[in-house]
Amino acid sequence: MKKVICCEKAPGAIGPYSQAMEAGGVVYVSGQLPIDAATGQMAEGIEGQTRQSLENIKYILEEAGLTMDDIVKTTVFLQDMSLFAGMNGVYVTYFERTFPARSAIAVKALPKNALVEIECIAIR
Repeated sequence: MKKVICCEKAPGAIGPYSQAMEAGGVVYVSGQLPIDAATGQMAEGIEGQTRQSLENIKYILEEAGLTMDDIVKTTVFLQDMSLFAGMNGVYVTYFERTFPARSAIAVKALPKNALVEIECIAIR
């Protein structure tokens, strides 16, 4: 059985996908762009964009009854690998106990010309 997770605090999907899906106690959060759902605006700079993407993930997980500590894997998509240090400096502040497994990948382009997009997998 699968369940759609939708949160008004995070920006809505900009395509034919769900913000997150839960199946078998595992929550798969779609890639989160650094858009503030309240304003529709994208944060500026890699630090601001990383923070907003992670806040969006946090909101979606809260809607599912989970926290950032329930994340087991993240994938970080960067517009350029030169942005890694700035992203990493913010990323580290979002996890209190143990860090999830992570991949960081430089891509040719991201939707809306974002600098970063982050997706994750969390478990109950």
